[in-house]
Amino acid sequence: MAERIDAASFEERVLKADKPVLVDFYSDTCIPCKRLNPQLAKLEEARAGELDVVKVNINFDTQVAVDNGVMAAPTLVLFQGGKEAGRTVGFKALKELEEFIDGTLA
Repeated sequence: MAERIDAASFEERVLKADKPVLVDFYSDTCIPCKRLNPQLAKLEEARAGELDVVKVNINFDTQVAVDNGVMAAPTLVLFQGGKEAGRTVGFKALKELEEFIDGTLA
């Protein structure tokens, strides 16, 4: 399951990462966020070694969400080389997640 990170570890785990990182900006009270968790777990397993998946709770790390322009949960932001490469908002099935990642990193 994706590791939850906070403001203190965001720069190291996301902005300085050697490989692409998918950040799930979520809220514990968000139903679509909860439905997304199993999809992210499958994605993380399928893309192990190629992509890291981490989670940021927007209720506890509000400034990280604000700094990254997150306006809704769930928001998935794909970072590559320390910069945002793409984003998508709302629940996505595994196939949609894979298409988003492949299309963004192509």
